[in-house]
Amino acid sequence: MVSVLNQGRTHFDRHEWSAAHAQFALADHETALDTADVERMATAAYLIGLDTESATAWSRAYHEHLANRDWALAGRCAFWMGFGLMMRGEYAQAGGWLARARRQLDQSDVDRPEQGLILIPLALQQFEEGEVPAAFATFTEIGVIGKRWGSADLMAVSHLGCGHALIRFGRMADGVALLDEAMVYVTAGEVTPVLVGLIYCGMIEVCHEIYDLRRARQWTDALSRWCESQPDLVPYRGECLVHRAEIMQIHGAWPDAMAQVVEACERLSDPPGQPAIGYAFYQRAEMLRLQGDFSGADEAYRRASEWGRTVQPGLSLLRLAQGHGDAAESAMRREALEIQDHSRRCRLLPAYVEVMLGVGDAKAARTGANQLADIATEITYLPLRAASWQATGAVLLMEGRPDRALESLRRAETAWQKLTIPYEAARVRTLIGQCCRELGDEETAQLEFDAALRAFRQLGARPDAASVEALTRKALPTPAGGLTAREVEVIRLIAAGKTNRMIATDLFLSEKTVARHISNIFAKLGLASRSAATAYAFEHRLV
Repeated sequence: MVSVLNQGRTHFDRHEWSAAHAQFALADHETALDTADVERMATAAYLIGLDTESATAWSRAYHEHLANRDWALAGRCAFWMGFGLMMRGEYAQAGGWLARARRQLDQSDVDRPEQGLILIPLALQQFEEGEVPAAFATFTEIGVIGKRWGSADLMAVSHLGCGHALIRFGRMADGVALLDEAMVYVTAGEVTPVLVGLIYCGMIEVCHEIYDLRRARQWTDALSRWCESQPDLVPYRGECLVHRAEIMQIHGAWPDAMAQVVEACERLSDPPGQPAIGYAFYQRAEMLRLQGDFSGADEAYRRASEWGRTVQPGLSLLRLAQGHGDAAESAMRREALEIQDHSRRCRLLPAYVEVMLGVGDAKAARTGANQLADIATEITYLPLRAASWQATGAVLLMEGRPDRALESLRRAETAWQKLTIPYEAARVRTLIGQCCRELGDEETAQLEFDAALRAFRQLGARPDAASVEALTRKALPTPAGGLTAREVEVIRLIAAGKTNRMIATDLFLSEKTVARHISNIFAKLGLASRSAATAYAFEHRLV
């Protein structure tokens, strides 16, 4: 048994978690482990996903320390027990164990680093409830304790929380620097692997908040390389899996992303009631929508909503793709009124612009694009600027200014390519192709369409691929007056004698959207009636 225990400790020190757990379990079967080895067994079990076994071992270690009247160590075991339950979403039990940990540590008259650990749930709760100054003070205190004891765990958590708070205070550069330092602790192997998921998830959440997708990708790649040295480690749990899936999807690894998000939905369903499951179903819906599985996406959005996750802007983009422009427009206008903070608006506005362009409301789309540009001027991260250039270019194209649009879209394309975000790059190339067609350069337009089509097919973005195929199949004449491709379709149907309702049916639009397109056509061409529009269509050989 001495040999087996020594092997278990060696495996533990080498981060060979499965082997360590097996050796500790074998030794424990023959003769009871001492409390330190029980803690090692609990840690190893947690890291390979054996949550029940881990909880049993932590509870055992807690009671052994309690029997020895070692209050500080009992408090530490109670904390890790509560932390594991918290990460699984079992908040009632977690709260009870964390309360025990606090009571045991208060009972101990010895200054210990565990005093910093017990502050972590408090700081997270303060942040979640919007008490950012209080959270900043608590995370700072955690850092002070960590520095006093030389605890990398406490220092990493402190840097993460303080960095997020500084970003909320408007000190972007200082906050991001602390986030990077927190992740260095992780990838250097200085932090206990149990805390890896918490720190990684926190970092990714902040990166999305400030639209810094490049930093999120770089740290995801770095963490993945670190995890490869521990093949049996389960570092990504629940919401972490969803964050990782979103990064994969953004950068074009759609099959891997779908596998991750399916796993996240399964993990977050057991035990039931974990709030992050709404986020998982929303991400699943987004991927299904992009792949063209509209019924599957509809169901996933419904499941996300059941778990309290807002389903915008994804659901509105789905409704637009299904031809329900009125529903998409109403939801987007409501969201735009409700959401005021920059971090959420910068994720909403690109979709808002897309929906308003889809229903023909150029004025609303211009307002949204301008607001996005203002935020991009304040938060100068490249992905946000790329989204702003793309939205502005799309609006300029609809306004009949393809030359100006082309300049903005070229900048967006360069940015998306630099960021290795292939889906958005392909969408921009589609818009560039439309600009070139409007400017009479059909050859360049076809080259852009071909490149976009290849990218969409490789990704599996079937609706976008079908849209580009339609553009390449129907090289519509470019009329004077700067009509968009959709407006050309509408005026052709007017010339065919169709009513607004018939046009709406043919183009899968609402009558309200058709009426708006007709109003735009009349304004651009200086027409006053349907008969004048019909004459224009025949004169310019649109029919």
